[in-house]
Amino acid sequence: MKMELLVFLKTLINFYFPPKYLIFFLIFLNFSCHKVDRNCSNFRLGTFKYERVIGDKLTSSLFIRDTDIEIEYYNNKIDTSKINWVNECEFILRKQNPTNNLEKKPISIKIISTHKNYYIFEFSLVGDNKNRKRGKIIKISEGLDFPSKF
Repeated sequence: MKMELLVFLKTLINFYFPPKYLIFFLIFLNFSCHKVDRNCSNFRLGTFKYERVIGDKLTSSLFIRDTDIEIEYYNNKIDTSKINWVNECEFILRKQNPTNNLEKKPISIKIISTHKNYYIFEFSLVGDNKNRKRGKIIKISEGLDFPSKF
């Protein structure tokens, strides 16, 4: 009985998954089941640094984030935004004192992956998913104070 069952299973497997495709299928199955492990709660509070290239120049900003507010220091200016957490890894950022129409539009931010002291995120204006961009934020402190040297 056991032998008949083994022969039947082998025939079934060889029919649906010929040996040359079995390895490919197993590799595909392994990668398709991979889930990115994110620990977004580590990045809800603290002091952070964001570097980006504008034109041909590398610029950086510092910001502190509390549960529902973010204060950014960039180019000798301080800007404050309200945070509305949609879920554990997504939030909407809305400037408190916008100076133009573009700043009045909220920004959707989604944390894609987290690491020990940084995370990778996607962002766009709310409703503009075609123009999503990516960035990297580095957590420089658990505290809510700007460092003395920027």
